[in-house]
Amino acid sequence: MTVGDFSSKQFRIPKELEDGIVDALRAGESTYPPSNGIEALRNAVREFYARRLNLHFPIESILILAGARPAIYATYRALVDPGDRVVFATPSWNNDSYCDLVGATPVIVECDASTGFLPTADMLRPVIRDARLLALNSPLNPTGTVFDADQLAAICDLVLEENSRRGPNERPLYVMYDQVYWMITARGVAHVDPVTLRPAMAPYVIFVDAISKAFAATGLRVGWAIGPADVIKPMADITTHVGAWAPRAEQVATARLLADHESVDRYVDNMRREAGARLDAVHDGLTAMQRDGFPVECIRPQGAIYVSGRFALHGMRTPNGDLLETDDDVRRYILRAANLAAVPFGAFGVQHDRGGWFRLSIGVVSVAQIEAVFPPLRQALEMLVGNEVVARG
Repeated sequence: MTVGDFSSKQFRIPKELEDGIVDALRAGESTYPPSNGIEALRNAVREFYARRLNLHFPIESILILAGARPAIYATYRALVDPGDRVVFATPSWNNDSYCDLVGATPVIVECDASTGFLPTADMLRPVIRDARLLALNSPLNPTGTVFDADQLAAICDLVLEENSRRGPNERPLYVMYDQVYWMITARGVAHVDPVTLRPAMAPYVIFVDAISKAFAATGLRVGWAIGPADVIKPMADITTHVGAWAPRAEQVATARLLADHESVDRYVDNMRREAGARLDAVHDGLTAMQRDGFPVECIRPQGAIYVSGRFALHGMRTPNGDLLETDDDVRRYILRAANLAAVPFGAFGVQHDRGGWFRLSIGVVSVAQIEAVFPPLRQALEMLVGNEVVARG
């Protein structure tokens, strides 16, 4: 349960997308695409956002790239100069690395389970002054939690307040809003975005998105950035020179898929159902263990393909007498004793190594495989010296 990817045995890409790529290649769509993406796909993304999110952009605001990663890199590279302050919360995905790449000064806001591991306006207010970029992600990798409307609206108000404070010769604060998992939300959970909540945010938001997650198409490398045209243009210039174009055949096929609303609805409904069943299996299994007195806990997943699970095993000893001191000690023990592989939040920028929180990813496993891990996990925890379950027994 480590990799943030999909197994094609568990989650196939849409047949319409697969057939579209084959058809495009057979039609000779194998040359360089335009550096900002083929017009058909830029228009398809534009119409897709208008139809499904009620967000309206001119075509000049849409840049097609080889997945979400180049969109994130280009956002950093186009907006952030060496020494500029970039604010982001932890746990989060790779913002520290992007800061390193562009020489930014990282400003880290550590979050915990009380806010769903997402920042609040009150947490950001002390550090937002004079920052150049605020990086946000919802649904969040690695936690599977999402912003609610009030939480995100308050952050938007903070950004607008900060930008209104700045003089005419000062550069604005921008928000990079990574919503690559927005179509994979749990039942009853609504995805929200800054521009819908506060239209005045439109000049300051760069959206990052892709087909990678909602369509289980991580290897096809088709994504996009959407934002102010005067930011999108230098982003396109940058990515042109690092070879970050999405393959032409995949662009042609993606344009066709996004315009096929019935196929998209059918596929996304199935994705939510299948991902939800696996997320529920992880959550229900850990929650049952918690009820039985085991030192574990879990946050109910709200979106993406991740569950936040906590294994509070620090200070206990293994049957071999090894002391579990750090999250990495815990990781190794549950891997060896229960055959469960999980990623500690330290891999996502969390500085301390004794919190016990881990990302559990469901993209390559079946419900049966998930359910099968709990008996050996229970046994592994029962064998620990210092476990209250053992003491009560």
